[in-house]
Amino acid sequence: MLQINEAEAAKARWIYTGIAYAALLAAVAWSVVDEKATPNLTPTLALSGAAAVWIGLIARWWPVWPRNRVWSVVAYVGLVSLNTALVYSSDAFASFVWIGFPYAFAIFPARWAVFAVTANAISTFAIQTNGMRDSSPFVVILAVAGPVIFAGWVAGLESERRKRAIGELTETNQRLATAMEENAGLHAQLLAQAREAGVLDERQRMAREIHDTLAQELAALIRQLHAANRVREHPEQWQHHMDQVRMLAERGLSEARRSVQALRPAPLEKSRLPDAIAEMARVWSQACGMPVQTETTGTPEPMLPGIEVALFRVVQEALANIAKHANATRVGITLSYLEDVVLLDVRDDGAGFEPGGTAPGADSGYGLGTMRQRLLGVGGTLEIESRPGEGTAIGASVPAIRAEAGAEAGAEAGAEAGIEAGTAGGTVTG
Repeated sequence: MLQINEAEAAKARWIYTGIAYAALLAAVAWSVVDEKATPNLTPTLALSGAAAVWIGLIARWWPVWPRNRVWSVVAYVGLVSLNTALVYSSDAFASFVWIGFPYAFAIFPARWAVFAVTANAISTFAIQTNGMRDSSPFVVILAVAGPVIFAGWVAGLESERRKRAIGELTETNQRLATAMEENAGLHAQLLAQAREAGVLDERQRMAREIHDTLAQELAALIRQLHAANRVREHPEQWQHHMDQVRMLAERGLSEARRSVQALRPAPLEKSRLPDAIAEMARVWSQACGMPVQTETTGTPEPMLPGIEVALFRVVQEALANIAKHANATRVGITLSYLEDVVLLDVRDDGAGFEPGGTAPGADSGYGLGTMRQRLLGVGGTLEIESRPGEGTAIGASVPAIRAEAGAEAGAEAGAEAGIEAGTAGGTVTG
């Protein structure tokens, strides 16, 4: 059977059926008008009705043919039998018998359609010629050869169509194989890039963590050692500085382990952000001998862990820069909780610097740059105001994304819920 898609099959069904009914109607009209062609009209009309019903059944069960050989044979044998009977009853139906030729290719595969066409041609021609006794051999050969040649021509067309379809399918498969190879290469490239990006991100994270933890602790530890060296003649003061050295070393080791495991800073695991900042300021004030005033405004709420870590590290880095470069006498830290943002201000009355110049600590490659990166990672911003001799003010702004909202949205895990609101404030002196 001709290989066509469903849309073409539906269209072909109505075309075949329409042509068959038109040919049948024309033959019936001819048989009624021409009395010589139809000696007995009643059986002719009865056979015509049967042919009309049979053609309707063929149209009704059209989709079954490709899947049921028995029904295909029954359908075509019935059509040929009715053709033969109609030609026998009336010469007018000689104009109808040809309908069996296209139906053969609609019902059977091309290789079997040739035999079906031949059978239809022989049976109908034999009836018309009284068993072929009334015709010359040339006419018999022509009557049979004509349909067979037609069948061969149609079969050739179908063969060419199949060759083209196979060629197109082969070409499509080749393109698909090429595309799959390219896709595999792109996939491997993406994996390599993802690995490289992951390695780079991890290196940057570790660099920030080392700078914010180990480097700061080591710097403080060195300051304590220098201070201890200056008071060697005073055992109590020396012991105090050595205790600070031990505490800084233990804390640095703990923070290093937490950095490797990508955990939050220990103070944030134990306390709210305002309390953790206040405790960090207290320890720093004792170590540096500089007063620090901490203040919290608004209603403190637990934010996403990443946001709290970023703010905590900004304060840590700002205090480290003040200790190393500012020569300040006072430091102020304000944490403000607003409706949609959280603001952090760290101020000192130290040496300051030209805003257009190089900020103290910028030559290390981290410092202020690390602050900006951390804040940018959580959608925040960093602003710096400073003048030589008038101190420096660092302002950080981050979106106020509550821990509960972040958890519901599938954000970072580990959000701390149920923390009571409160206000923390005070003055710490060293």
